[in-house]
Amino acid sequence: MILAVENFSNFNRFYRRCSFAAVVFFLLVFFTLSAAAANASTVEKAYPGLAAGVLKSARLEKLSSGKLLSAGGFEILQTWVDEAIMEIPEAMRKEAAGSLFFLLEQEVTRRVILRDAKNAGVPIKEVTEDQIIQSYLSQKVAKITVSDGEAKSFYDANKEMVGGLPFDQVKESIYAYLVQQKQQEAVIDYVKNLENLKDIRINAEWVKKQNVLERDNPVDRARRSGKPTMVEFGAAGCVPCDMMQPILDKLKKTHGQKLNVVFVNVNENQILGARFGIRSIPVQVFYDRSGSETFRHVGFFAEAEVNKELVKLGLK
Repeated sequence: MILAVENFSNFNRFYRRCSFAAVVFFLLVFFTLSAAAANASTVEKAYPGLAAGVLKSARLEKLSSGKLLSAGGFEILQTWVDEAIMEIPEAMRKEAAGSLFFLLEQEVTRRVILRDAKNAGVPIKEVTEDQIIQSYLSQKVAKITVSDGEAKSFYDANKEMVGGLPFDQVKESIYAYLVQQKQQEAVIDYVKNLENLKDIRINAEWVKKQNVLERDNPVDRARRSGKPTMVEFGAAGCVPCDMMQPILDKLKKTHGQKLNVVFVNVNENQILGARFGIRSIPVQVFYDRSGSETFRHVGFFAEAEVNKELVKLGLK
């Protein structure tokens, strides 16, 4: 069941501000939850796993009154917090209040891409910021191509997917599909490289408070427990999600206090789902005793396959 963010009711304005959140979250594979180092100079060193991308290398500093973040070419003031909250549907504002660092990181990502687009000479008059970003990213991936060999190899490995049709009948569709895949990978690489920016300074005291708030959710609480954890991201009424429920119930009975089994309804926790990169449901995510992600699966996951992953985590 696809849960593209733009289809979430009352979520469109939030998604436009965070249009690259899904890409950023897709890159978020491992979290570590060790205590913050008091003298660390960057967000990632002080609060491992809090940042997903561009703010990892942000320097923690005492900024002037009213300033939240400063970077080459732009600043973000404390007043941005209230403005961001007000743009989110009222039903989601309580959840958003505990995810302000996440929202800030998406805003900074957007502004950095806009800055790069401007520096690259993308025309910025009489177009929206989203259009500028789209134009810039399109330019970055415009020269990507797919060779005949790549297309033929994909066809040979996926004949069933194209209904067994001859290569000549489906090659154009295969070329288009593979080009799109390469373009997505190129954008992912570009966004991931933003982690290495050195010109971002962020309010250290504000980040310290947000770290506490961001960890106050059922997923992170389970990951800090010292026990292995399985999290199911899903929703009621989703057929494969409903098929997973008896399996989750059985796991709770079978493993008792040895395993955390957490269900997150993404319709009721949309921002939390976005933070963990959930774009379709159900998704099962497994964490070891230290809270590090070890495996994730999309779709219905048979009980036997679930148990294989649990064995890897030390459960029998």
